[in-house]
Amino acid sequence: MDQKAQELREMFGRTGSGPLAGILVADFARVLAGPYATMLLADLGATVIKVEGPGGDDTRIWKPPVRGEDATYYLSVNRNKVDVVLDFNDEGDLALAQELARRADVVVENFKPGGLAKFGLDYESVSRANPNVIYSSVTGFGPNNPQPGYDLLVQGLSGFMSLTGEPDGPPFRAGVAIFDVMTGLHTTVGILAALQHRTNTGEGQKVDTNLLSSALSGLVNQTSAYVAGGVVPHRMGNEHPSLYPYQPMPTADGDLIIACGNDRQFKVLATVLDRPEWLADDRFATAGPRNTNRKLLEPVLIEALSHKSAQEWYELLTAGGLPCAPINTIEQGVQLAERIGLEPVVEVTTGDRTVPTVRNPIFLSKSPVSYDLAPPELGQDSELVRQWLGQDYQRGDEGAAAEASPAGR
Repeated sequence: MDQKAQELREMFGRTGSGPLAGILVADFARVLAGPYATMLLADLGATVIKVEGPGGDDTRIWKPPVRGEDATYYLSVNRNKVDVVLDFNDEGDLALAQELARRADVVVENFKPGGLAKFGLDYESVSRANPNVIYSSVTGFGPNNPQPGYDLLVQGLSGFMSLTGEPDGPPFRAGVAIFDVMTGLHTTVGILAALQHRTNTGEGQKVDTNLLSSALSGLVNQTSAYVAGGVVPHRMGNEHPSLYPYQPMPTADGDLIIACGNDRQFKVLATVLDRPEWLADDRFATAGPRNTNRKLLEPVLIEALSHKSAQEWYELLTAGGLPCAPINTIEQGVQLAERIGLEPVVEVTTGDRTVPTVRNPIFLSKSPVSYDLAPPELGQDSELVRQWLGQDYQRGDEGAAAEASPAGR
């Protein structure tokens, strides 16, 4: 481990030796997309210093649910971070923020486009003082569009909600801020690619991501249906536009998800349900005609499933090799992951504060992720960070504040 990595590790309480150990991330992001990306970087070993204004990240007050006084929303995306409160309207605090950006390998922000320029924390300003920086900017609609980027807006604007719900019912939002999360993932990929480019060339660069572009990319086959096929997709409830059956189906006591992704799997379904005639019927035996004739197959399929419970069919069909599943609650989903050995819950401790968090989904055999720091309380590391940045002063000390010069002056 190099000297920088060792210094950051000792200073800020990181214990792992993940692939990003020694990478310093200045996290100026709020809410979900940016903080999710920086948490993933932190899990992979980076030292992430989360900068919050005096009022804190918005998600600190997005309650309920709560754990004690903490909003579980905030806890979900802020593990493994060091926290400092800085007021950009305070001259001394702004100098600290600029110094942090000057030292950072990676800067992540999701202010409105142009919102950091007046503070000297935009890409142009930061890169002048820190030419090798990877500067990641997350917006709603790209760097030239000032509209605020809330996930719900993008679910509507991208066309996603037009696909979600029953055909004759209203459009619905997803049960999670899906495009915030997706943009966080795309941001992480972009940062990792930029770090590799810097390793190869020594050059820093700007990484731009936005919610709408992530949404259009993440809609994959549905967006392609329009772009490549000229077809405007529409709501189909739980049905799939290209496969059948590929949806929840009613049984004697509830729904069971059945996923026939190919003809072999449909053969399993017909065999287990004791309906060999389906395999001899040209309307059903192969994927294309089966999809076209789904309304003819549906009533006889529902009738066949009505003779046993969802659990009975689940056991029989799974044993036969057909992908199927009950519809679980979140509690049941976590319990399933526990039963099959995925260990989905990781308790993370800082001092006497322990918080259960959801395990990072990436498993690395040589350089595993680490879980060192519980999601921080507001400003819990402010004194440490201020001291490390070399501006050891008390708020209101005008003499010390005057000595704090903007980075790169």
